[in-house]
Amino acid sequence: MIPENFEKSLLAVPLTERLAQIATLFQGKKMVFSTSFGQEDQAITFAIATQKLPIEIFTLDTGRQFQESYELIDLTVKKFDFNLKTYVPNTASVEVLVAEKGFNSFYTSVENRKECCFIRKIEPLNRALQGADVWITGLRAEQSDNRADMPMIEWDTQKNLYKINPLMDWSFEKLETYLAEHKIPQNPLHKKGFISIGCAPCTRAIAEGEHPRAGRWWWESSQKECGLHA
Repeated sequence: MIPENFEKSLLAVPLTERLAQIATLFQGKKMVFSTSFGQEDQAITFAIATQKLPIEIFTLDTGRQFQESYELIDLTVKKFDFNLKTYVPNTASVEVLVAEKGFNSFYTSVENRKECCFIRKIEPLNRALQGADVWITGLRAEQSDNRADMPMIEWDTQKNLYKINPLMDWSFEKLETYLAEHKIPQNPLHKKGFISIGCAPCTRAIAEGEHPRAGRWWWESSQKECGLHA
């Protein structure tokens, strides 16, 4: 279904045109974009919303996010005037987790942390992607070693859909320039050293020179993914 050299053609055009070409190619298919309202996602949200592209925008509310993140969500939806679909964890699963292991079990082991991530993020994501043909994300190659070799367009055999990462080739400097040029709202925590922002108890500010994802699950030595993009 993907024309030869389609990915190469995307590399040659601006972000708005990239998203427009993707929407045209998959016309009539269900296209969804998952946003955590990070800087990358804000750039893509701007490109989708301002062009009124037929791409559903959704987010996962884990229930443990920063207040600044919730405020940014409301501000962004109001500014760009789009419909946002929010998926939350299964209530019964959260109740069992808290009853059996407490509110902060994720600090005690990698296994417990992954369990919390699964309940609060992965299971809701799976629901959000049901019936989708195309999943658009804000991944960039620079973000982590796990993402360095990801293609811009790939077939996700597990989820049975196309996964498209339109910012995969962007540098952080290019991203910052784009956000500034278009006056796109950003989380104020970014200016306080929070580059990659997740759940409040699992995110800290990073020091100068640290890897951008060093503040995620900061008590773990190497694991810097929750499983959404494994």
